[in-house]
Amino acid sequence: MTPPPATSTPLGAQFPGKSGHPRVDGDSLRETARKGRGAGAGAGSALVLVAMLLVALNLRAAVTSLGALLDEVRGGLGLSATTAGFVTTLPTIAFAGLGALTPWLVRRFAPARLLLAGMLALAVGQVLRVVTDSPLVFIATSALALAGIAVANILLPMLVKQHFPHRTGLVTGAYTMALTVGTTVAAASAVPIAHAFGSWRAGLGVWAGLAAVAVLPWVPLALRARRAARRATPAVAAAQPSRIRPGRTRLGWAMAVYFGAQSLSGYAIMGWLAQLFRDAGYRPEAAGLLLAGLTALGVPIALLMPTLAGRLRTLHPLVLGLTAASSLAYLGLAFAPRGGALLWVALLAVGQGAFPLILTTIGLRARTADGTVALSAFAQSTGYVIAALGPLLVGVLYEATGGWTAPIGFLLAALVVQTGAGMVIARPRYIEDGR
Repeated sequence: MTPPPATSTPLGAQFPGKSGHPRVDGDSLRETARKGRGAGAGAGSALVLVAMLLVALNLRAAVTSLGALLDEVRGGLGLSATTAGFVTTLPTIAFAGLGALTPWLVRRFAPARLLLAGMLALAVGQVLRVVTDSPLVFIATSALALAGIAVANILLPMLVKQHFPHRTGLVTGAYTMALTVGTTVAAASAVPIAHAFGSWRAGLGVWAGLAAVAVLPWVPLALRARRAARRATPAVAAAQPSRIRPGRTRLGWAMAVYFGAQSLSGYAIMGWLAQLFRDAGYRPEAAGLLLAGLTALGVPIALLMPTLAGRLRTLHPLVLGLTAASSLAYLGLAFAPRGGALLWVALLAVGQGAFPLILTTIGLRARTADGTVALSAFAQSTGYVIAALGPLLVGVLYEATGGWTAPIGFLLAALVVQTGAGMVIARPRYIEDGR
């Protein structure tokens, strides 16, 4: 069930005060101020949607292109194994730490201005990291690029709530699909681009151009937001967003645990699935194609899942269905990885639909834009801390046991935790009601 639009008039503002003039309460002031600080009341929805989709295309390209070229980067910069491991963990650290600061930034700057700055940081960071020979500078500039992604991760669900309150599922599906496409294309083409130009720097640096393109639509949107803020009345300009603290609610923690558990499994699968198939007897090329197939199947699922979530009153069927698909895939990988590889990949792709589902649920479980950004920041920042453990623990278990039974058992245990949290967030409720 889609929640009431964030632009609805608060009940207290509908009735006149004793003086006969309309009474304006704090909630209505905050909502009016939010409109002024947003991407601009006159901004066309089409421009906002295009801008969001361009941002989404960039949300993982800087990460997956580096993963594909990690060996070349290690050789080119002389990175130790420990430093390379830190580089691969840096995204989850940045998404967790910097994502948690986004609500504080939103209280001071318009979302459009933040996204403009975020895409500029992403473009500049990606350029600077490919022109240096210093490992320290490479890490610092990668962190700059990831800072832009971290802010965008949190703000996109908020923008869906602001500009498309009646199309939460459809628009979330569109930008999640764009994210998946960007992830897939960057992972698949980074190595060929590097080989074509004879350097890993080209394979990483080309994605700065995509980030630069994403900057363009946010320039007029940021200017409109600035003009709207200047036109705001003193009372509206002084209004501050309400402080919503998801960490003090059961719903907030359930959202964070679900986000973290599904991300943990997703990162582990992306990092280790090809190795599992190679151990099962597949050639490296075939194992890579199976992993690419998993990502490709995720594109239509990324569009379908939010649409279904937006139309259902309760999410219990989706939560349980995704759990069933993942469970069957894990059991198949444990006992018959070679015999039914295509089926297990297809089931894994369905199970990974938990990612677009939780992104949609962030918007469905908040009444307002303030609630959405607070819930998005808490769920994602806390969730990415959990997710960072996935590839690490799977690697430790794989090395300790020499097989895949223990790692898959760990992923099944994480799935149980994910399902428990999913049952909590499946019932319609709103984060603002827990204050």
